[in-house]
Order: sequence, then C-alpha cells, then structure tokens
Amino acid sequence: MKKWVAYILVLITVINSFQFSAAAVNDLSISAKAALVMCADSKEVIYAHNAYEKLPMASTTKIMTALILAEQPSLDKTVIVTKQMVTVEGSSMGLLEGDTVSYRDLLYGMLLASGNDAANTVAYVLGGGPGGFAKIMNKKAKEIGLKNTNFVTPSGLDDDNHYTTAYDLALLTSVALKNKAFCAACGSKTATLYYGNPPYRRSLTNHNKLLGNYEGLIGVKTGFTKKSGRCLVTAAVRDGKKIIAVTLNAPNDWQDHKNMLDYGFENTVTTTNNTDNLPDTIELISGDADLVKIATEKVEICTTLPKSSSIKQKVLLPKFVYGSLFAGEKVGRVEYYLGEQLIKTANIYSLADVKLYNRKEDFLKRFYSALCTLWNYS
Repeated sequence: MKKWVAYILVLITVINSFQFSAAAVNDLSISAKAALVMCADSKEVIYAHNAYEKLPMASTTKIMTALILAEQPSLDKTVIVTKQMVTVEGSSMGLLEGDTVSYRDLLYGMLLASGNDAANTVAYVLGGGPGGFAKIMNKKAKEIGLKNTNFVTPSGLDDDNHYTTAYDLALLTSVALKNKAFCAACGSKTATLYYGNPPYRRSLTNHNKLLGNYEGLIGVKTGFTKKSGRCLVTAAVRDGKKIIAVTLNAPNDWQDHKNMLDYGFENTVTTTNNTDNLPDTIELISGDADLVKIATEKVEICTTLPKSSSIKQKVLLPKFVYGSLFAGEKVGRVEYYLGEQLIKTANIYSLADVKLYNRKEDFLKRFYSALCTLWNYS
C-alpha cells in the first residue's frame, strides 16, 4: 500500500512539474490590459490576452485613417487647409489654415508625428468631416472583418463609442501592411516633407522608438490618451516571417513588444509553397508556338507549427492563352489556404516571348517555299 502511495505521489509531482514547465514556456509576461501576437500571413493568433475586449485605442486609430488615404488613386494630390480642418486638439504635424499639403505628406504626418490635424484634414477631404469619414471607416472595418470595432473620430480622440479590440487592430494592420505607401510611411524613422503657405521643407521624426532598435521592425503606430493609456501596434519581418504585435493600455509597451515579437518569431515556422505538382506549360491559341513554358513564383508562408501541414493550394490557370505572350507575363495564380482563410497568393508567369501567329506572313512564306520547290524541280 505504501508503495502505491509513493508511486501516486511521484506521479503527481511529475505531472505538476510538467504543467509548470508548459506554463513557463507559454507564459509571456506583459504589462498590457489587452494584447495579441499574430502571424500576418495566416492571420493565426500566436498569443492572446484579453484580445477580444473592447477598449479605446487612441492614435492607433490612424492605421485605418492612413490606410483609407493610402488607397486613394494619387497621393500627389494637394489640398488647401481650412480652419475647420486644423481645429482639433492633441498632437500635430504643424498644419495651419491656408497651407498647401499633399495627400502623401498627410500620410506621413499621421504615421510619424501622429498628427491629429492631418487625420482631421483627411476626414474633411475624403468624408466631408469627422462624421462622414467615420461612416467610411466603419464600412471599411466591416469589409475587413472587424467585428468588435467602431470608429467615431479619425484621430483616436476619446469617445465612449470609439473602440476596438487587440485582435481587430492586428487584423486591420495585416491588411494595411499590404499597401506599399502605408508600409513605406509607417516604417520611416524620419521624413522630409514640403507643406505650408507657400510650401517649404519640414522634417518629421517617427514616435516609434523601436524603429532601428529592434531587428526587422517595419512600424506601425503609437497611441496615447489618459483614457486609453499607452497603445502600440508593431510589426517585424525576419526570415520570411511577418509578425504583428498589439497592446492596449500597456504601461511598459516598448518592452512588451520586444518580448511579444520575440515570442512570435520563436513560435512560428515558414513553409515554402510546393510547385512540384503544378503544370510547367500552357497551351497557346494563335501564337507562334503551341505550348509555352510557365513557372510559379516562390513564396514563403508563415504559420504556427501545428497547422503548417494543413495549408492547401488552389490553382487558377486557364486551359489556354490566346495570342501573344511576353516573358514574365502573368497567366494565372496559385492561392494558398489555411482552412477557409486565404493566406497568400503566388503568380504563375510565362518564361518566354511568343508572338501572335501572322496568317498573312505564314501564307507568303508557304507560297514562297512552294515556288522555290517548283523552280528547283523545273
């Protein structure tokens, strides 16, 4: 009996030791009220803490405002600043009534200097004012799939009905980082801009202290009000992995994000798309060749270990291409899914130039060849 008791005690000790070790591996010590770490490619949640609680988000709001601006047809378009546009409290890029400023400068003014004046100007230019622009923001939020977010202000100034979650903010960021103009702005440590009346040279510095102090960091946005506390969204890329970290109300946010991004990189892997079973030629109609060689671009997909084997691919390639092709021309694509979620695409492209079949030229060649043959035999 004593032996069995001893065995049971040893077993309990081993189990408790294992549980403690597992907790130690998965535990991430942070100061934030809410936090989330996400793999940008697969949208997989790597770490979450109160990630679905609705909270104020301060100037991280400007991720949405900046994305909507960055998606405009031309960022070189300029606007004359009105008194309404700059009648707003808080941080500023230094706009004054009568200034001429480009969309591009407004983008940098929001993402570097966190200018509330820049965000307010965008709201008036694109939405007729904060109320109209909030409708645009919320429509965009719905399209992206943000289910627990509501925008009232373009800058992030406090309002009881202005809120998001750490998860929604990460999801928004994953979309924003696909926009080249947004990415270029949020990842800039400094920027030289030209605005004013008349425009003159200005320099802005990014509020994000981790830029240049964390390997692979590519942005994204800081935020603070007394109600929201310190809010921060960051993203970093290493070895094909793109990791997003979000904290809301985090007194020690800089250290939190270093720990969270490290955790993200340590707990994900990248897998290269499999092209072995993809076609290597495509049929041509009315081209100089019947078949042309094609290839699929290589892409790396970041995912967590348990789900890395569940990535499925869908090939979207026509049965044939009509006419001519040039080397590098896109002829189709491969879509990669994790479950039902589209996580990445890879283009399929031509490896050779193929001219359009010229019937008249071909007839003349055949006719000339026939004449030569008859002449030789005559």
